[in-house]
Amino acid sequence: MSRRVVVTGMGVVSPLGHTAEETWTKIKAGTSGIAPITRFDTTGYSVRIAAEVKDWDPTKYMQAKDARRRDLNQQFTVAAAQEAIQSSGLVIDDTNRARVGVVIGSAVGGVGSYYKESQMLYETNDWRKITPFGIPMLIVNGGSNIVSIDIGAMGRSSTPISACATGADCVGHAFDLIRMGRLDAALAGGAEAPIIPIGIAAFDRIGACSRLNDDPTGASRPFSKDRTGLVFSEGAGVLVLEELETAKKRGAPILAEIIGYGATSDAFHITAPHPDGIGASMAIQSALDDAQLNPQDIDYINAHGTATDLNDVMETKAVKRVFGDHAYSTPMSSTKSMTGHGMGATAATEAAYVVLALRDQVAPPTINLTEPDPECDLDYVPNEARPLHLRHVMSNSFGFGGHNVSLIFKSFEG
Repeated sequence: MSRRVVVTGMGVVSPLGHTAEETWTKIKAGTSGIAPITRFDTTGYSVRIAAEVKDWDPTKYMQAKDARRRDLNQQFTVAAAQEAIQSSGLVIDDTNRARVGVVIGSAVGGVGSYYKESQMLYETNDWRKITPFGIPMLIVNGGSNIVSIDIGAMGRSSTPISACATGADCVGHAFDLIRMGRLDAALAGGAEAPIIPIGIAAFDRIGACSRLNDDPTGASRPFSKDRTGLVFSEGAGVLVLEELETAKKRGAPILAEIIGYGATSDAFHITAPHPDGIGASMAIQSALDDAQLNPQDIDYINAHGTATDLNDVMETKAVKRVFGDHAYSTPMSSTKSMTGHGMGATAATEAAYVVLALRDQVAPPTINLTEPDPECDLDYVPNEARPLHLRHVMSNSFGFGGHNVSLIFKSFEG
């Protein structure tokens, strides 16, 4: 059995805003959310910039006592899920709760809380000071659990983990569960809050982070000849996916239809992607096959586009490997040029962005792109959003360990 699956709601918490609409408006305008780090004292660090969620007040979304008992990434998860449910109008009660699932993931879970508690234990050597909420705060499936409890969804709750492809894999997994008939609806996405000293230092040690501290808004430069690395980010993205007839029956707002999901592994290296994009191209082709489309049918691609030397060339090769000459006429942009790279969350927020691109018939830009790398010779929608006729859109996400995910959405057509 294969059932049609549609997107009926979404929520986003990002460095550009606390809602999907606020974030998307700034993305279309080419606004950067990157600034000096405020989460900790960066004195002595080579990297002193990140894309933080600004002016965050968790008590707008939960009671103060709950905020104290939840890691920052879980707070972001709850806020994005609340917006997604509200925009969808989905009501969960005894008639449907067993058929509604939650598939929200994270690459590293409550790493901020773990770091804080570990530091306190090291400094005091007093185990009694450890919070009794430590385990719920640090587990990677914590956000998914909290949302399931908050909304009373008793269908399958799970957390696929695939590094920076996590959010996309969660959306794809929920898509599979619904079209196979195991669920009728699901909240799917990812969340992350990795801007802590060890996170910044570890990524800097492998040469992945930009050190353009004096030019924060210009630091993320995907596909550019002078790119200097990724910029750490945080936030959450959650989509409400529903079986088509169930959504139509309740009069849900249908934003788009999800029609393709491809996932592969490079089987190559723990941090580096295959230089020729073999696994990435396989995921892209798998998504096209799943959607029963040809490359010529894709009108826009949201690229993984991290602004690292290894990713940008590899991704360009992967798209060309599958699309052939059509790659040169397919607009492909990186919204990470504005939002930074939020690890497991970004693939989910980017799924939301391509749905909004379908709605508004516009391709978001890749900012800070003045001179492309000669090996990056495709149309990356430089610096300004572009009005386009969009029917089918693709979102690609890749992660450490060789994870590759491609999602395809289309405009809803009855």
